Amino acid sequence: MTNKTVEVPFGFLIIDKPAGLTSHDCVQKVRKIFGIRRVGHGGTLDPNVTGVLPIAIGNATRLIPYLEGSKTYYGTIQLGKKTTTDDISGSTISQSDIPDLSKIKLEKYLDNFRGIIDQQPPQVSSIKINGERAYKRHRRGEDFTIASRKVEIYDLKLIKFNNCSGIVEIIVDCSSGTYIRSLARDLGEIIGCGGCLINLRRLQALGFTEKQAIKLPDENNYGLVNKTSIINPIDALKHLDKINLCTEEEISYWSNGRSINCPLERLEGIQSKKKLHELPLSKSLVAIHLNETLIGIGEWESSSILHPKIVFNPKQ
Repeated sequence: MTNKTVEVPFGFLIIDKPAGLTSHDCVQKVRKIFGIRRVGHGGTLDPNVTGVLPIAIGNATRLIPYLEGSKTYYGTIQLGKKTTTDDISGSTISQSDIPDLSKIKLEKYLDNFRGIIDQQPPQVSSIKINGERAYKRHRRGEDFTIASRKVEIYDLKLIKFNNCSGIVEIIVDCSSGTYIRSLARDLGEIIGCGGCLINLRRLQALGFTEKQAIKLPDENNYGLVNKTSIINPIDALKHLDKINLCTEEEISYWSNGRSINCPLERLEGIQSKKKLHELPLSKSLVAIHLNETLIGIGEWESSSILHPKIVFNPKQ
Protein backbone atom coordinates (compact mmCIF):
# COMPACT_ATOMS: atom_id res chain seq x y z
CA MET A 1 0.00 0.00 0.00
CA THR A 2 1.27 3.45 -0.90
CA ASN A 3 2.06 5.97 1.83
CA LYS A 4 0.71 8.88 -0.19
CA THR A 5 -1.02 11.41 2.07
CA VAL A 6 -4.59 12.22 1.17
CA GLU A 7 -6.53 15.08 2.72
CA VAL A 8 -9.39 13.70 4.78
CA PRO A 9 -12.66 15.21 3.55
CA PHE A 10 -15.81 15.88 5.52
CA GLY A 11 -18.67 14.49 3.52
CA PHE A 12 -20.10 11.49 1.69
CA LEU A 13 -18.58 9.27 -0.95
CA ILE A 14 -21.31 7.44 -2.88
CA ILE A 15 -20.12 4.02 -4.03
CA ASP A 16 -21.68 1.87 -6.73
CA LYS A 17 -21.12 -1.33 -4.80
CA PRO A 18 -20.12 -4.30 -6.96
CA ALA A 19 -21.41 -7.83 -6.37
CA GLY A 20 -19.23 -10.05 -4.21
CA LEU A 21 -18.26 -7.48 -1.58
CA THR A 22 -19.91 -6.75 1.75
CA SER A 23 -20.70 -3.19 2.81
CA HIS A 24 -17.97 -3.57 5.44
CA ASP A 25 -15.47 -4.53 2.71
CA CYS A 26 -16.22 -1.22 0.99
CA VAL A 27 -15.75 0.70 4.24
CA GLN A 28 -12.40 -1.02 4.81
CA LYS A 29 -11.19 -0.01 1.35
CA VAL A 30 -12.15 3.63 1.92
CA ARG A 31 -10.42 3.57 5.31
CA LYS A 32 -7.20 2.44 3.63
CA ILE A 33 -7.46 5.15 0.98
CA PHE A 34 -7.71 7.97 3.52
CA GLY A 35 -5.74 6.33 6.30
CA ILE A 36 -8.46 6.89 8.92
CA ARG A 37 -10.77 4.69 10.97
CA ARG A 38 -13.70 7.12 11.05
CA VAL A 39 -15.59 5.81 8.03
CA GLY A 40 -19.08 4.31 8.02
CA HIS A 41 -21.79 3.25 5.59
CA GLY A 42 -25.46 4.15 5.34
CA GLY A 43 -27.40 0.91 5.00
CA THR A 44 -26.07 -2.63 4.66
CA LEU A 45 -26.21 -4.32 1.27
CA ASP A 46 -25.90 -8.10 0.91
CA PRO A 47 -22.74 -9.22 -0.92
CA ASN A 48 -24.64 -10.15 -4.09
CA VAL A 49 -26.59 -6.84 -4.19
CA THR A 50 -25.20 -3.95 -6.24
CA GLY A 51 -25.82 -0.23 -6.29
CA VAL A 52 -25.86 2.86 -4.13
CA LEU A 53 -23.87 2.62 -0.90
CA PRO A 54 -23.34 5.97 0.87
CA ILE A 55 -20.00 6.09 2.68
CA ALA A 56 -19.61 8.73 5.39
CA ILE A 57 -16.09 10.05 5.92
CA GLY A 58 -14.73 11.75 9.02
CA ASN A 59 -17.28 13.70 11.05
CA ALA A 60 -19.94 12.92 8.45
CA THR A 61 -20.40 9.56 10.20
CA ARG A 62 -22.29 11.46 12.90
CA LEU A 63 -24.80 12.69 10.32
CA ILE A 64 -25.99 9.30 9.06
CA PRO A 65 -29.03 9.22 11.42
CA TYR A 66 -30.16 12.60 10.06
CA LEU A 67 -30.19 11.70 6.37
CA GLU A 68 -33.41 11.06 4.48
CA GLY A 69 -34.54 7.53 5.22
CA SER A 70 -36.14 5.88 2.17
CA LYS A 71 -34.38 3.46 -0.16
CA THR A 72 -35.24 2.41 -3.71
CA TYR A 73 -34.48 -0.96 -5.31
CA TYR A 74 -34.83 -2.63 -8.70
CA GLY A 75 -35.49 -6.30 -8.08
CA THR A 76 -36.08 -9.41 -10.16
CA ILE A 77 -38.20 -12.17 -8.62
CA GLN A 78 -38.51 -15.81 -9.68
CA LEU A 79 -41.97 -17.23 -9.05
CA GLY A 80 -42.37 -21.00 -8.69
CA LYS A 81 -39.27 -21.56 -6.55
CA LYS A 82 -38.76 -21.46 -2.81
CA THR A 83 -35.26 -21.48 -1.29
CA THR A 84 -33.59 -21.60 2.12
CA THR A 85 -32.27 -18.05 1.77
CA ASP A 86 -35.24 -16.48 -0.04
CA ASP A 87 -32.95 -15.73 -2.98
CA ILE A 88 -31.63 -17.73 -5.92
CA SER A 89 -28.35 -18.59 -4.16
CA GLY A 90 -30.04 -20.78 -1.55
CA SER A 91 -30.85 -24.47 -1.66
CA THR A 92 -34.18 -25.25 -3.28
CA ILE A 93 -36.94 -26.17 -0.83
CA SER A 94 -39.68 -26.64 -3.43
CA GLN A 95 -40.60 -25.91 -7.03
CA SER A 96 -44.14 -25.43 -8.29
CA ASP A 97 -45.99 -24.64 -11.49
CA ILE A 98 -46.78 -20.97 -11.95
CA PRO A 99 -50.52 -20.28 -12.11
CA ASP A 100 -52.00 -18.39 -15.02
CA LEU A 101 -51.55 -14.75 -14.02
CA SER A 102 -52.53 -11.58 -15.81
CA LYS A 103 -50.83 -8.30 -15.05
CA ILE A 104 -54.04 -7.14 -13.36
CA LYS A 105 -54.09 -10.21 -11.08
CA LEU A 106 -50.44 -9.74 -10.22
CA GLU A 107 -51.03 -6.09 -9.34
CA LYS A 108 -53.76 -7.18 -6.92
CA TYR A 109 -51.33 -9.56 -5.24
CA LEU A 110 -48.78 -6.75 -5.02
CA ASP A 111 -51.38 -4.56 -3.31
CA ASN A 112 -50.81 -6.72 -0.22
CA PHE A 113 -47.34 -5.19 0.09
CA ARG A 114 -48.12 -1.52 -0.49
CA GLY A 115 -48.17 0.68 2.59
CA ILE A 116 -47.32 -0.38 6.14
CA ILE A 117 -46.92 -4.15 6.42
CA ASP A 118 -45.64 -6.78 8.85
CA GLN A 119 -42.57 -8.44 7.36
CA GLN A 120 -40.48 -11.33 8.64
CA PRO A 121 -36.78 -10.88 7.79
CA PRO A 122 -34.94 -13.72 6.02
CA GLN A 123 -33.19 -16.39 8.10
CA VAL A 124 -29.99 -15.42 6.33
CA SER A 125 -29.78 -11.82 7.52
CA SER A 126 -27.58 -9.67 9.75
CA ILE A 127 -30.29 -9.32 12.41
CA LYS A 128 -29.07 -10.39 15.84
CA ILE A 129 -30.77 -13.27 17.65
CA ASN A 130 -29.68 -13.37 21.29
CA GLY A 131 -26.59 -11.38 20.41
CA GLU A 132 -25.56 -13.39 17.33
CA ARG A 133 -26.19 -12.69 13.65
CA ALA A 134 -29.03 -14.75 12.21
CA TYR A 135 -26.99 -15.87 9.18
CA LYS A 136 -24.38 -17.49 11.49
CA ARG A 137 -27.06 -19.51 13.25
CA HIS A 138 -28.55 -20.49 9.89
CA ARG A 139 -25.18 -21.75 8.64
CA ARG A 140 -24.96 -24.05 11.66
CA GLY A 141 -28.36 -25.45 10.80
CA GLU A 142 -30.05 -24.09 13.92
CA ASP A 143 -33.83 -23.84 14.09
CA PHE A 144 -34.95 -20.34 15.10
CA THR A 145 -37.61 -17.75 14.36
CA ILE A 146 -37.16 -14.06 13.61
CA ALA A 147 -40.02 -11.89 14.77
CA SER A 148 -41.92 -9.92 12.17
CA ARG A 149 -41.50 -6.16 12.14
CA LYS A 150 -43.40 -3.28 10.63
CA VAL A 151 -41.93 -1.72 7.50
CA GLU A 152 -43.41 0.66 4.97
CA ILE A 153 -43.42 0.34 1.22
CA TYR A 154 -44.08 3.81 -0.13
CA ASP A 155 -44.24 2.80 -3.78
CA LEU A 156 -44.21 -0.57 -5.56
CA LYS A 157 -44.17 -0.55 -9.35
CA LEU A 158 -44.56 -3.63 -11.54
CA ILE A 159 -42.13 -3.08 -14.39
CA LYS A 160 -42.28 -6.36 -16.28
CA PHE A 161 -43.87 -9.80 -15.94
CA ASN A 162 -43.43 -13.00 -17.95
CA ASN A 163 -46.02 -15.62 -17.02
CA CYS A 164 -44.18 -18.39 -18.85
CA SER A 165 -40.88 -17.95 -17.01
CA GLY A 166 -42.38 -16.57 -13.80
CA ILE A 167 -39.99 -13.62 -13.86
CA VAL A 168 -41.28 -10.46 -12.15
CA GLU A 169 -39.39 -7.15 -12.25
CA ILE A 170 -40.29 -4.46 -9.73
CA ILE A 171 -39.12 -1.12 -8.38
CA VAL A 172 -39.63 -0.68 -4.64
CA ASP A 173 -39.35 2.54 -2.63
CA CYS A 174 -39.36 1.56 1.02
CA SER A 175 -38.38 2.35 4.59
CA SER A 176 -35.09 1.31 6.09
CA GLY A 177 -35.16 -2.30 7.30
CA THR A 178 -37.30 -3.60 4.43
CA TYR A 179 -36.08 -6.87 2.89
CA ILE A 180 -36.84 -7.34 -0.80
CA ARG A 181 -35.95 -11.04 -0.41
CA SER A 182 -38.80 -11.31 2.08
CA LEU A 183 -41.11 -9.53 -0.35
CA ALA A 184 -40.17 -12.05 -3.07
CA ARG A 185 -40.79 -14.97 -0.68
CA ASP A 186 -44.11 -13.59 0.56
CA LEU A 187 -45.36 -12.73 -2.92
CA GLY A 188 -44.76 -16.32 -3.99
CA GLU A 189 -46.48 -17.52 -0.83
CA ILE A 190 -49.75 -15.65 -1.37
CA ILE A 191 -49.79 -16.62 -5.06
CA GLY A 192 -49.31 -20.23 -3.95
CA CYS A 193 -46.25 -21.19 -5.96
CA GLY A 194 -43.33 -19.91 -3.93
CA GLY A 195 -40.91 -17.19 -4.89
CA CYS A 196 -37.34 -16.03 -4.42
CA LEU A 197 -35.19 -13.07 -5.39
CA ILE A 198 -32.94 -13.44 -8.44
CA ASN A 199 -31.05 -10.16 -8.26
CA LEU A 200 -31.28 -6.75 -6.67
CA ARG A 201 -29.85 -3.31 -7.28
CA ARG A 202 -30.23 -0.29 -5.02
CA LEU A 203 -31.04 2.83 -7.04
CA GLN A 204 -31.30 5.33 -4.18
CA ALA A 205 -30.45 5.46 -0.50
CA LEU A 206 -30.65 8.18 2.14
CA GLY A 207 -31.17 10.91 -0.45
CA PHE A 208 -28.31 9.80 -2.74
CA THR A 209 -28.85 8.34 -6.23
CA GLU A 210 -26.89 6.11 -8.60
CA LYS A 211 -26.09 9.18 -10.73
CA GLN A 212 -23.87 10.33 -7.85
CA ALA A 213 -22.21 6.94 -7.40
CA ILE A 214 -18.68 6.16 -8.49
CA LYS A 215 -16.80 2.91 -8.96
CA LEU A 216 -15.28 1.63 -5.72
CA PRO A 217 -11.73 3.04 -5.64
CA ASP A 218 -8.74 1.23 -4.17
CA GLU A 219 -5.61 2.38 -2.40
CA ASN A 220 -3.67 2.39 -5.68
CA ASN A 221 -6.14 4.50 -7.62
CA TYR A 222 -6.64 7.84 -5.87
CA GLY A 223 -7.64 9.51 -9.12
CA LEU A 224 -11.18 8.24 -8.71
CA VAL A 225 -11.53 10.20 -5.46
CA ASN A 226 -11.58 13.89 -6.25
CA LYS A 227 -13.31 16.96 -4.91
CA THR A 228 -16.34 16.46 -7.11
CA SER A 229 -16.77 12.90 -5.79
CA ILE A 230 -17.21 14.02 -2.18
CA ILE A 231 -20.72 15.29 -1.41
CA ASN A 232 -20.83 18.27 0.91
CA PRO A 233 -22.85 17.54 4.09
CA ILE A 234 -24.84 20.73 3.44
CA ASP A 235 -26.15 19.18 0.21
CA ALA A 236 -26.89 15.92 2.02
CA LEU A 237 -29.06 17.76 4.58
CA LYS A 238 -31.12 19.88 2.21
CA HIS A 239 -34.26 18.28 3.61
CA LEU A 240 -33.61 20.08 6.92
CA ASP A 241 -34.21 23.74 7.55
CA LYS A 242 -31.11 25.75 8.38
CA ILE A 243 -30.00 28.66 10.51
CA ASN A 244 -26.86 30.74 10.03
CA LEU A 245 -25.15 31.85 13.22
CA CYS A 246 -24.58 35.59 13.05
CA THR A 247 -22.95 36.90 16.23
CA GLU A 248 -19.85 36.08 18.24
CA GLU A 249 -22.07 35.27 21.20
CA GLU A 250 -24.06 32.70 19.18
CA ILE A 251 -20.87 31.12 17.89
CA SER A 252 -19.40 31.01 21.41
CA TYR A 253 -22.58 29.49 22.84
CA TRP A 254 -22.72 26.90 20.08
CA SER A 255 -19.08 25.84 20.42
CA ASN A 256 -19.64 25.38 24.16
CA GLY A 257 -22.75 23.27 23.60
CA ARG A 258 -25.09 25.88 25.08
CA SER A 259 -28.62 26.59 23.91
CA ILE A 260 -29.15 29.71 21.79
CA ASN A 261 -31.99 32.19 21.97
CA CYS A 262 -32.95 32.25 18.30
CA PRO A 263 -36.14 33.67 16.75
CA LEU A 264 -38.09 31.19 14.69
CA GLU A 265 -38.24 33.68 11.83
CA ARG A 266 -34.56 33.00 11.07
CA LEU A 267 -35.39 29.55 9.75
CA GLU A 268 -34.38 29.04 6.13
CA GLY A 269 -35.52 26.15 3.98
CA ILE A 270 -38.36 24.37 2.28
CA GLN A 271 -40.27 23.66 5.48
CA SER A 272 -39.63 26.95 7.26
CA LYS A 273 -42.84 28.76 6.32
CA LYS A 274 -44.89 25.68 7.10
CA LYS A 275 -43.28 25.28 10.52
CA LEU A 276 -44.08 28.84 11.50
CA HIS A 277 -47.70 27.72 11.68
CA GLU A 278 -47.12 24.31 13.28
CA LEU A 279 -45.98 24.99 16.83
CA PRO A 280 -44.78 23.43 19.07
CA LEU A 281 -41.50 22.68 17.31
CA SER A 282 -40.12 20.29 19.92
CA LYS A 283 -37.77 17.71 18.31
CA SER A 284 -37.64 19.53 14.95
CA LEU A 285 -34.10 19.36 13.59
CA VAL A 286 -32.15 22.23 12.07
CA ALA A 287 -28.81 22.30 10.25
CA ILE A 288 -26.53 24.95 11.77
CA HIS A 289 -24.33 26.91 9.35
CA LEU A 290 -21.47 29.35 9.72
CA ASN A 291 -20.12 31.08 6.61
CA GLU A 292 -21.56 28.36 4.31
CA THR A 293 -20.04 25.61 6.47
CA LEU A 294 -22.04 23.03 8.39
CA ILE A 295 -21.07 23.21 12.05
CA GLY A 296 -23.72 21.01 13.61
CA ILE A 297 -27.29 19.88 14.10
CA GLY A 298 -29.70 21.64 16.43
CA GLU A 299 -33.06 20.78 17.95
CA TRP A 300 -35.83 23.18 18.97
CA GLU A 301 -36.68 23.21 22.67
CA SER A 302 -39.36 25.85 22.10
CA SER A 303 -40.28 28.40 19.46
CA SER A 304 -37.20 30.47 20.30
CA ILE A 305 -34.64 28.16 21.97
CA LEU A 306 -32.26 26.09 19.86
CA HIS A 307 -30.41 23.27 21.61
CA PRO A 308 -27.21 21.69 20.17
CA LYS A 309 -27.36 17.99 19.31
CA ILE A 310 -24.15 17.73 17.28
CA VAL A 311 -21.35 20.31 17.50
CA PHE A 312 -18.52 20.07 14.96
CA ASN A 313 -16.53 23.01 16.33
CA PRO A 314 -16.50 22.34 20.07
CA LYS A 315 -14.62 24.63 22.42
CA GLN A 316 -11.35 22.95 23.40
